[in-house]
Amino acid sequence: MKRFTKEESSWIFYDWANSAYSIIISTAVFPLFYKAAATNAGISPSDSTAYLGYTVAIATFILAMLSPILGTIADYQGYKKKFFTFFFALGVTFTAFLAFVPSDQWLLLLVFYTVAAIGSAGSNVFYDAFLTDVTTEERMNKVSARGFGFGYIGSTIPFIISIAIIMLAQSGTLPFSTTIASKIAFLITAIWWGVFSIPLIKNVHQRYFIERDQSPIANSFKRLGKTMKEIRRYRALFLFLLAYFFYIDGVGTIITMSTAYGTDLGITATNLLIILFVTQVVAGPFAILYGRLSERFTGKKMLYVGIVVYIIVCIYAYFLETTMDFWILAMLVASSQGGIQALSRAYFAKLIPKKNANEFFGFYNIFGKFASILGPLLVGVTAQVTGDSSSGVFSLVILFIIGIVILAFVPEPKAEETSKTAIL
Repeated sequence: MKRFTKEESSWIFYDWANSAYSIIISTAVFPLFYKAAATNAGISPSDSTAYLGYTVAIATFILAMLSPILGTIADYQGYKKKFFTFFFALGVTFTAFLAFVPSDQWLLLLVFYTVAAIGSAGSNVFYDAFLTDVTTEERMNKVSARGFGFGYIGSTIPFIISIAIIMLAQSGTLPFSTTIASKIAFLITAIWWGVFSIPLIKNVHQRYFIERDQSPIANSFKRLGKTMKEIRRYRALFLFLLAYFFYIDGVGTIITMSTAYGTDLGITATNLLIILFVTQVVAGPFAILYGRLSERFTGKKMLYVGIVVYIIVCIYAYFLETTMDFWILAMLVASSQGGIQALSRAYFAKLIPKKNANEFFGFYNIFGKFASILGPLLVGVTAQVTGDSSSGVFSLVILFIIGIVILAFVPEPKAEETSKTAIL
């Protein structure tokens, strides 16, 4: 970290902070906690997986609608940090609230989870946009990849603590149930997320902005309308967003639905937690590796590599039968999920004008979030219709293929052209 500036390091540490939510709430402990609550309420495994998918879709739809509007307003001087802080506080608060929901109230769990998810994803919109404020265009791949790498590494610490508490409770060593242990994990997540976000809040500031005027909200809508009309004229930007829409759909769906999918396949909760922990450990170095390789082979070529790996993941998942198969699947995902996300973020940041970073990252988010609606819905509907979650995962292959084909038409950003978005 000595090779990074104070602003870069503070920005990177938010990935360290927020990734605890991603692994414990989005991927591991909460889905298992929810699945157990739903099962106790008499909900079938396929239905409870579908309801979780629908919940993710609802949360992402709400944020997708808000992101471009809030992002456009946040481009004005002084607004970016305020919006970031609001969504960050919302996410931390409702993550903590999950610990106080009765374990038999599966529907209320999903409601609180929805609000926490909006807070987490909403803060990430403005966090991603801060990338243009903290570093130079030449360092964006490295800084973005380091953020994801530290996120995966940092998240293992609260995850280990949470797993240890849950397993000790399960064995009877601790004087409380696994239900209480899971709720403690929710509180640990909220505390970790809150504490390690302090460096960003303290040291990162909005360097690029639009000067305030007398009617910032009204003018923000005017700017948003103008951008929506003209965005197709930004050929490189439009094609990248279109490609991103398809391939990130599969990435996000696999991340958010993996635990529920593994549960449906009969993999025990203990094995799932161990697999997810190892996945985080492996994913960290690979995310950093993607950043380094992108300096040698370009970010676009490394995005190709990541997409191809995910196509293999989807095909392999269809034939998955054993716990060992799930281990192999998880390691394949670990090798590329951080890299593909980090390089996508940096690639997009190089294509946009810095002073409009929030507005354009709002569109980046809406493309990603609308894609995240399609994927979970596809898996949910397919699981209910066929009674087999594997079919839903396999169907994601077509999205990765479409994404990689469109990406082939996106030009590689040139260093001298990244300070502005050229109209082509």
